[in-house]
Amino acid sequence: MATGVYPEWWEGKRFNGPTTGWVGNSSFEQVRDNPQRVLLGRGSPAQWGTGMIPKSAILDYSLVRSGAADCCDTLWVKHASGGRSMIKFKAYEQGRLRWQGETLNYIWCDEEPPADVYGEALRRLAALKGVMLLTMTPLLGMTEVVGYFHPTPNLERRAVVMMDISEAEHYTAEEAEEEISSMQPHERDARARGIPMLGSGRVFPVVDEAISVDPFQVPPSWPKLIGLDFGWDHPTAAVLMALDRENDRIYVIDEYAQEEESVTIHARALRAWGDLPVAWPHDGYQHDKGSGITIADLYRKEGIRMYHQHATFPVEPGKKTGGYGLQAGIDEMLDRMRTNRWKVFTSCPRWFAEVRIYHRKEGQVVKLKDDLISASRVAMMMRRIARVREDYNRVPVKHMADWDPTEI
Repeated sequence: MATGVYPEWWEGKRFNGPTTGWVGNSSFEQVRDNPQRVLLGRGSPAQWGTGMIPKSAILDYSLVRSGAADCCDTLWVKHASGGRSMIKFKAYEQGRLRWQGETLNYIWCDEEPPADVYGEALRRLAALKGVMLLTMTPLLGMTEVVGYFHPTPNLERRAVVMMDISEAEHYTAEEAEEEISSMQPHERDARARGIPMLGSGRVFPVVDEAISVDPFQVPPSWPKLIGLDFGWDHPTAAVLMALDRENDRIYVIDEYAQEEESVTIHARALRAWGDLPVAWPHDGYQHDKGSGITIADLYRKEGIRMYHQHATFPVEPGKKTGGYGLQAGIDEMLDRMRTNRWKVFTSCPRWFAEVRIYHRKEGQVVKLKDDLISASRVAMMMRRIARVREDYNRVPVKHMADWDPTEI
């Protein structure tokens, strides 16, 4: 971007004239030892020119006055158009105020910036519709900044590329395995696979391949149901679940997640799966602030076959109601994953993204970005209400509010 020299195969953004950009890291020592080394090479200015920017393109420079020897402050680079591009090196430790004021074509943040610095940096790009690159190992876990991109980007203009250590061509397969084994167990996913560090560990420590299956035509004899998890600022999520009762196997065959939309919009998505029974969590008894109607009843008004009470496990002998404890649900899901009785269609990418980052911190499950997981747990608890189409089509629409599919 600074030199204006692009390979023929490059399909990304191009700048036809000189550019102004910033390059940042946590401190000036980190700036010098990481992005500056990549761009200019190691050592003093006399040695620069062995990095991505050739020596012939380096026109002038200035050094930071204090903080790190031989750390570049400002670099002027020859652009292919004949002009001069400028690169300014910045440190996050300077604080948000030092990231104000300029209008830029691009910013490269090498390693994760604090959320306030990231937000201020974005403002610098608005006028020129510039681009930002973040290259990081997510060792800080599911921070606010990481959450913008993982498990899925929250805006269309954001994108994420995750690199596995096996894709580093300077490692052989044996060397990659040796490198992974030398890492601390809780760091392996972050350092080797780019998955954010997850506190004291994943809730479901299984690989995707153990539970994934390519989509297939579900036999009409397999009962289905929908699991629903309510949301607003976080997504309302639903899964379509099919049951292979002969083999006691559960299949998650479709997914839906959308935030800040009305019940009408969500109901339309659920109806696209068919006139199916819906399991829902206990917060469905909460009342909508505008209408005063419970959330569950709002869905009933839209023609959705909500079960007559919130999701619970089956009633055990000697008890009046079934429980709905989080840990009990997690335990059953994990047991099924480990015994080949829980499968998910590969056409459900958001489900897999959630399960990869679902984790514990200090032993407690972190209830963030778990909407489809929660919908799946709700459906699993209530799989006894699942029916094949011939059963639930017998129930008249006008009786949906009181409908109990277990009584068919």
